[in-house]
Amino acid sequence: MRRRMRSTPPRPMTAVAIVGTVLGIVAAGCAQRQAAVASPATAATPPPVAAPAAPQPPSRVEEDVLPVPTESIAEDAIASRSLDEVNRNSPFASAFFGLDSAELDDAGRAVVTANAEVLRTYPTWAVTIEGHCDERGTAEYNLALGERRAVAVKAYLMSLGIAPDRIQTVSYGKEFPFDSDHDEPAWAANRRAHFVITSN
Repeated sequence: MRRRMRSTPPRPMTAVAIVGTVLGIVAAGCAQRQAAVASPATAATPPPVAAPAAPQPPSRVEEDVLPVPTESIAEDAIASRSLDEVNRNSPFASAFFGLDSAELDDAGRAVVTANAEVLRTYPTWAVTIEGHCDERGTAEYNLALGERRAVAVKAYLMSLGIAPDRIQTVSYGKEFPFDSDHDEPAWAANRRAHFVITSN
């Protein structure tokens, strides 16, 4: 007959055993942590910081690639032309007058002032101012009126500082109309002081 073995209930752990077990677990954890910190293989290495790039020196601009100012090109182009070419595309504008008048109005003075600036730009130029009239009136009357118009423009140029020896005057009266029609717009266009360059 088989003998039955009695099972014995587990004995409760004593306080000393519990403390020993806890201390063993804590000690094992600390040992693992120290090993992880001490190991260079597992330590995180910060990424290398790149040195800042040295600033590049500004690129040198060669003088021969700099653009030439447009005004210089225009002035050189005008100065190198013949008198006929310059007068065909004249930088001067005509000053216009009222009926039977040799007085410069505000618009006429503005034109002559602009023409004085051209003469300052080209100090070797001399001009002749032609006095013109419309077709009405006698030839003698229009010659005298044209002369007064040319002289009025010369006087105003001189008041702006242009030397008198650079300015000549002539009157053509009604002989060379700008507009050959026989109406008020044509007559207004013909009452003028016209600038002609005579030397450059």
